[in-house]
Amino acid sequence: MRPRRLRLPDQVQVVNVGLSMFGDAVRAQGATAVDVDWRIPAGGRPELVRALQQLYGPCAGRIDAANGEALRRLDEGLPMLSAIATMRDVVPGVDGRTILHCGPALDWAEFCDPLRRSVRAAVMAEGWAPNPDAAEALIGDGGVRLDAANDHDMVVPMATAIGPSSPVLVVDNERGGNRAFASLNQGPGKVAWFGVEAPEAVERLIWLRDAAAPVLAAALRRSGPIDVFSLVAQGVQMGDDVHMRTQATTNLLLRHLLPHLVRVDSPDLPAVADFLSANHLFFLNVAMAGAKAVADWASEVRDSSIVVGMARNGTTFGIRVSGLGGRWFITGAPPVSQALYYSGYGPETSAPDIGDSAVLELVGLGGSAAAASPAVASFVGGSMADAVATTLKMDRICAGRSSRFKLPTLGFRGTPIGVDVRSVVELEITPAVNTGILHATDGTGQVGAGVAEAPLECFQEAMLALAAVLR
Repeated sequence: MRPRRLRLPDQVQVVNVGLSMFGDAVRAQGATAVDVDWRIPAGGRPELVRALQQLYGPCAGRIDAANGEALRRLDEGLPMLSAIATMRDVVPGVDGRTILHCGPALDWAEFCDPLRRSVRAAVMAEGWAPNPDAAEALIGDGGVRLDAANDHDMVVPMATAIGPSSPVLVVDNERGGNRAFASLNQGPGKVAWFGVEAPEAVERLIWLRDAAAPVLAAALRRSGPIDVFSLVAQGVQMGDDVHMRTQATTNLLLRHLLPHLVRVDSPDLPAVADFLSANHLFFLNVAMAGAKAVADWASEVRDSSIVVGMARNGTTFGIRVSGLGGRWFITGAPPVSQALYYSGYGPETSAPDIGDSAVLELVGLGGSAAAASPAVASFVGGSMADAVATTLKMDRICAGRSSRFKLPTLGFRGTPIGVDVRSVVELEITPAVNTGILHATDGTGQVGAGVAEAPLECFQEAMLALAAVLR
């Protein structure tokens, strides 16, 4: 029997899974190819794949139920700016000569240059040392206790370090019954939160404590508590990502406070008004405290795979996962890879990623809200399509969407919330963190801004730990 002749089809339509070059080769020959973006889960590492099988398999029911509750808390928490107070009076665990700093805790010898300068400025502002050299000696001799602000229900932006006499924002999460704190934003210029220890930076810390804080506290008492996320929701629809850009939300806060500010009887009122009008990032710290309050509430949920803490100190980058309590999972701080620099500066002069403000990405802001902000678009490629792509990338690793932070460019759907450590490891996509950039060594201060990609290693370690706990 003669073999049957095989006849190839005249037209081919291909579904290409994996490497795009195969689809490109088909299209180059005039045929149709549709590419499917697929990669081996977790890079094919056996121990990670086994953990994913467990967490998506036998443990999935427990995790999904817990994640539902954690997402509810992130989405329904009600952070209210209720007071401005002195740190030693309200922040738990602060006594004696204590300085709180950004990021996970670390030894003084490991502090990056900008954060060392900020700590020395804080020591001088407290009156414990007259100059940077004396402050360095005091710290080196163990005369100052250094600790992570995050471990005291507090968050601070960039290279902030503050002492017990510093003013703090007090935010109460009424639905969770918990409280969080943040420093007052120090504003632009030669300031300690940008890693500057010059006399002007120390003077700004003292002025905030002795002049600005009493005026703002009095205005807030007249106003009564302020719904932080109500202002955030409006700001997102006015072009803020409420991390890199907070101009609209700052203006909303100042509009709310204005009638109360003008009734404060203080000779410092004009200077405070000048400071506020020139500080477009003033709301950043308020938003951070609100995010910290709801994230800490979500952190109480057992068995959850939702990331509830994310912070960096210029040396290390750490995360916390709800189902693992207060444990930090830490790796090296990354560079800010997508960046715009001031003239004369670049990657070679820049410190690694720094600050506690990455908590905002966990509640649907920052990188999650990039699609709302034309100002952010210039840092992620230059077009609104690039900004939208950043948000869509975050959407792939988040377990839900916000019911209150809406994106006009995406049909008013909610921003992604609840980074799921399983999805991060499976897809090898880490959160995009909008941030400023500080000079690495000379105390110049801010030299640019951009977007940092969170390092994958700490998410992998956290997922393995979660699998061990839930086994």
